[in-house]
Amino acid sequence: SHERRFLGDGVKRLPVREGNIRAILFHPPGKGPFPGIIQIPGTGGGIPESSACLLANNGFAVLALAYYGYEDLPKDMEELHLEYFEEAVNYMLKHPVVKGPGIGVLGHSKGGDLCISMASFLKGITAIVTINGSIANVATTVRYKDITIPPLGINVNRVKIDQNGIFDIIDVLNNPLEGPDRQSLIPLEKAEGRFLFIVGMDDHNWKSEFFANEAAKRLQAHGKDKPGIICYPEAGHYIEPPYTPLCPTSVHFLVGQTVVWGGEPRAHAAAQVDAWKQIQDFFHETLNDGKSKL
Repeated sequence: SHERRFLGDGVKRLPVREGNIRAILFHPPGKGPFPGIIQIPGTGGGIPESSACLLANNGFAVLALAYYGYEDLPKDMEELHLEYFEEAVNYMLKHPVVKGPGIGVLGHSKGGDLCISMASFLKGITAIVTINGSIANVATTVRYKDITIPPLGINVNRVKIDQNGIFDIIDVLNNPLEGPDRQSLIPLEKAEGRFLFIVGMDDHNWKSEFFANEAAKRLQAHGKDKPGIICYPEAGHYIEPPYTPLCPTSVHFLVGQTVVWGGEPRAHAAAQVDAWKQIQDFFHETLNDGKSKL
């Protein structure tokens, strides 16, 4: 068997309970400053510790941020206020171990659209990475000051169920480009940072490739740089750090049923190795670039 350590030698793990923030800050040994990243989990809640500390092993100061289902935070994801995430951004921008002038955000699934919302409305974010994320707000209402973004509509009649009773929910979300569902689209053209979309082309949670391509169209229509889009054939929804086992099916936190996530084991494993390198290269390049737009 092979033993792998998550927390590297000398990497600091510091619980953060400052103001409303509930998080864990990981940073490499020494005073830095280091390029800073906030990592946002998906609908499982809690704190994304494992990948955050692995990023810290590779030279980043990473705030693994909880937003519900942790300590004294709300138990459910009924409504999210970007002011909470703004507090976390400001915490990182002011922290002595964080190199400015901007920070990065990294999110998977629901965490991906939250990262896009943060970058669209908050100052100080220069690099945005979403892993199989949506460009529409999903699952809950998001508020910021006097702005409200409703969740994208769903139609449960579009669920497909296989002979084993496993749900395929890929077609459940409405199209955010049509009718009243357009209100759920996040105005990502307001973002001041660079985007990287990591896409598993066999994602069965939702249509991640469609979302990434629509993001590119919208950004370019508003005169913004074309985002990075890296598509991995036969990779599923859960693209995690290298050598993490493929999760083909599990109980979906919101659906309450076992769903298929997609992914062919060999291709998915290769995608995780490559995506991990691409994500780090993107953050190093963008956050260490003195010519940032901020």
